Amino acid sequence: MAFRRRTKSYPLFSQEFVIHNHADIGFCLVLCVLIGLMFENIFIMSQRNQITVTSHHSYACQPLIYFLSVWICLFWTFYVTAKTAFLFILPQYNVSVPTADSETVHYHYGPKDLVTILFYIFITIILHAVVQEYILDKISKRLHLSKVKHSKFNESGQLVVFHLSSVIWCFYVVVTEGYLTNPRSLWEDYPHVYLPFQVKFFYLCQLAYWLHALPELYFQKVRKEEIPRQLQYICLYLVHIAGAYLLNLSRLGLILLLLQYSTEFLFHTARLFYFADENNEKLFNAWAAVFGVTRLFILTLAVLAIGFGLARMENQAFDPERGNFNTLLCRLCVLLLVCAAQAWLMWRFIHSQLRHWREYWNEQSAKRRVPAVPRLPARLIKRESGYHENGVVKAENGTSPRTKKLKSP
Repeated sequence: MAFRRRTKSYPLFSQEFVIHNHADIGFCLVLCVLIGLMFENIFIMSQRNQITVTSHHSYACQPLIYFLSVWICLFWTFYVTAKTAFLFILPQYNVSVPTADSETVHYHYGPKDLVTILFYIFITIILHAVVQEYILDKISKRLHLSKVKHSKFNESGQLVVFHLSSVIWCFYVVVTEGYLTNPRSLWEDYPHVYLPFQVKFFYLCQLAYWLHALPELYFQKVRKEEIPRQLQYICLYLVHIAGAYLLNLSRLGLILLLLQYSTEFLFHTARLFYFADENNEKLFNAWAAVFGVTRLFILTLAVLAIGFGLARMENQAFDPERGNFNTLLCRLCVLLLVCAAQAWLMWRFIHSQLRHWREYWNEQSAKRRVPAVPRLPARLIKRESGYHENGVVKAENGTSPRTKKLKSP
């Protein structure tokens, strides 16, 4: 991992070098963008100046030439990043939308969002390394976990931090935008092309996190048996979040993500407590009860908003330029995707619960079949002159064969 003191050095840009220093490499790229943002005005002023170097003594001016060439390379690097720094950091495509009182700035999506997502992928990789190095590694050393449990502990630890921060952030956005107090706003005024800043930034960060999870499978050296399972839920999140963002269903997507992340946070928290103490399974029972209720809420809300709300809207025409995808075919595809994903999650949940119950009852029945081992009495080993009892030699009549010494008066 990055930020770790290492005693072994690896060849430059080798496979092990990239794995152990990927967060440091990402930090250097982020730093170039931030420095370009800080010195943007300086580079604009420096366009008016020119630097010329003439040398008659090559050996005397060689260090100066090296210094100036390095300075020019850094200058042009930061000059390029200074012109595009805002493209990496801030959301693009802002539009002033008139309101009753004044004008508000809203955003819509476009190809430049890919550059912003790329920048926040590097930010997420750095934060991933910080959490792994300063929190999870210190806890796992005290628990002395096996390799399989250690891999699952790191996975759950990272997802607990992400789900907790996402639940708090998503709940704040939903409350401040008024989507909870007015459920009709989930489908009214569709298409929701223009998004507030916090809504668009939330979606960009969500896409950046789940895209960063793909290279982390390589950087974290995840076992081959675990890769298909992790790829399944990573792709599910990417498809649903990108679909809600591109189809202008951002309001509905926020509510569904809030429900999903709350359940996942409870599951991974229960998993961490289980790794700390295997007898602690109370949180798993709470998660099992919440999981089914969450599936029911997600399906009900999706059918209500897409199947009934959007179906009653007047503008039911396929118009990608205006962001309108409110047609019967699009609604059926979205509902089919949501229902299929929830049914697949529910099937996996039922299958895992039945397997755990089967293992539990097999253990209980195995304990009942094993009889209690009775204690055997101390065996008497007879000898010619007597027998041994509890390590003491006694005669057949029960007296000791040793002669007793008379006490002197």
